[in-house]
This record gives sequence, structure tokens and C-alpha cells, in this order.
Amino acid sequence: MAELITIDDPDDPRLHDYTSLTDVDLRRRREPAEGLFIAEGEKVIRRARHAGYRMRSMLLSAKWVDVMRDVIDEVPAPVYAVSPDLAEQVTGYHVHRGALASMQRKPLPTAEDLLAAAPAHGAGRRVAIFEDIVDHANLGAAFRSAAALGVDAVFLSPRCADPLYRRAVKVSMGAVLQVPWTRLSSWPKDIERFRQHGFVTAALCLADKSITINELAARRYPKLALMLGTEGDGLSVDALRAADEWVSIPMAPGVDSLNVAAASAVAFYATRL
Repeated sequence: MAELITIDDPDDPRLHDYTSLTDVDLRRRREPAEGLFIAEGEKVIRRARHAGYRMRSMLLSAKWVDVMRDVIDEVPAPVYAVSPDLAEQVTGYHVHRGALASMQRKPLPTAEDLLAAAPAHGAGRRVAIFEDIVDHANLGAAFRSAAALGVDAVFLSPRCADPLYRRAVKVSMGAVLQVPWTRLSSWPKDIERFRQHGFVTAALCLADKSITINELAARRYPKLALMLGTEGDGLSVDALRAADEWVSIPMAPGVDSLNVAAASAVAFYATRL
């Protein structure tokens, strides 16, 4: 059973994991280095625990203690009960969901392990590759679509945002904790790894020579890797050159592109097996 501890000092060192949550640069440095991430809200906290992440501690406003009582009774980690004002002082924003948990990160699987894994959905395999997506909300939304539409794994380029940053986890509703993912180390040379494992790599782009997403889906490749690029510029020239197929999503006249998270949802839906 967790120990319930009331804290009324915002400088209490036991609250270190929760300080300055709105400072993106600070948290991007601290969280991976210290091996933690923040789960926000009852559903996300429960999903993190269900996914096997170890809880370091929990920060709750008074009205959430009863709601989270079963979790408090099950975990050995300390639970800090604080006022809403103190929570805001510590975190830097109004914690309207009233519940935060500091969770321990797990070691990432290797790219080889994910590429060799058996399909989780149907007879074929689909994976996603995200290149340099920097907006945490976009990344979280794309992960949520991947989970909902049966994508087996997600691969990130080295400069992609952190899927376990609080906003990404929140926007994904915890989907980043469900979909297996890892970082690639030598992008875009890593594309050759996918080819060696039998994957066709399909780059989402706006080029005139692209086939449509419906044409791609009709080919029913048994192993398909969908590549999506950074906000604004899309996939890099080197990534496009390395891809097997160039693919576009047909749109109404006057609209040239979709937000990357929206594009990922369309691509995942159209190519589901």
C-alpha cells in the first residue's frame, strides 16, 4: 500500500519530479536523463500501470484521493496530497485533472527486435516511421491513431520529439504506452533495415509522381512501412530518395496538405489489412 503524505511546501524536495512541467526545454533534458516521465489524469495513469510502467510517486489534489484509492492501495510508491494552489506553484500550470504520476521509463527495444516481431493485427505487418516531428501534440495524436488503427510499431528519427513528454502522453490518451516504439540511430540509412526485413517503405509526400494512398492500399503489401515527415517541410530529400514508393492523399482543389497527425490517421486507416 502506498504511503499518503500531505505536503504544504512547494519547495519540498520530494516534489522534484513535478517541478516546472511547462518548461519544455528543461523537461526534455531532465526526464530522459533521470529515467522518468509524467502521466497526467486518471485514465493515463491507469494505462501506464497496465502497460507495466513502475510508479515512482503520485501527486493528487484532495478530491482525487478517493478516485485513485484502488491505485493508492496497490502501489508501494509515495502519494503526495497537495492543494490545487500548491500543485500549480510546483508544476507551473493549473492541474485541472487533479492527478499526476511520475513513472519510470523502460529501456527501448531495438529496431531489429521490433522489425522481427510477429504481426499483432491480421496476417500482414504495418509500421510507421516519423521523421523529425517536433510538436508533441502532433506526435501524441499520431500515436493515438497508430494504436486505434492497428499499426504494429512506430520508429522515430533521432531528432523526433519525445513521445513520453507529458503533452504527447496526454494528447495520445496513453496510446504512446500501448504501441511498441523505438528510435532509429542512423537516419535515413536505417531505411535499408526495413528493406532487409521485407518491408516496402512508402513516403507520404506531395510529389507529382506519387501514387495515391488508395493505389498503395490496393497493392496489399504484406509488410508496409509508412513514412511521415516533419511539420511544414515534410520528409527530407534523403528520406524520399531512399523510399520505395511515394504516396499522396488526394485533396480538394485549393488545399495542398494535411497536418501530419491528420495525414497519419488517413494513411493508417486506408492501408489497414
